Amino acid sequence: MDTCFAIFIDYSIHSGKKRAFLVDLQKDSITDSLLVSHGCGDMPWGWDYSKNNPEFSNDFESHRSSLGKFKIGARGYSSWGINVKYILHGLESSNSNALKRTIVMHGWGDVTDHEVYPNGTPEGWGCPAFSNSGMTKIDSILQNNKKAVLLWGFK
Repeated sequence: MDTCFAIFIDYSIHSGKKRAFLVDLQKDSITDSLLVSHGCGDMPWGWDYSKNNPEFSNDFESHRSSLGKFKIGARGYSSWGINVKYILHGLESSNSNALKRTIVMHGWGDVTDHEVYPNGTPEGWGCPAFSNSGMTKIDSILQNNKKAVLLWGFK
């Protein structure tokens, strides 16, 4: 795994606030913070019903995000956002089904660059989705990395 860069998502922070952090591990500093979506669970997709208190799951068809450490894998085509996605490989029992559940990191035009609190970021089916410009930043960093990068979602 890369020892220079990682992405941390603090799901204890309200979804309308920046809670995804691009971290320079060498300098022990945050280089950027972004809004990021989480899964809608049993509620309708695209709304913000669980903005204050999302639920998490590793179960199929739960439409919930999973917690834990992920290895960011291969880059591929996405029909969302900037048409780029990254496969996520769950490294813990709390996210071991991420690949089989098609939990990927991608852009989404409905996610903004600016905080929307007290509203929340639109909720999807469990993928961490970023604004298109946020995903462009992440994509640029990941394309220049030679090693796998850590994404860690926690609460």
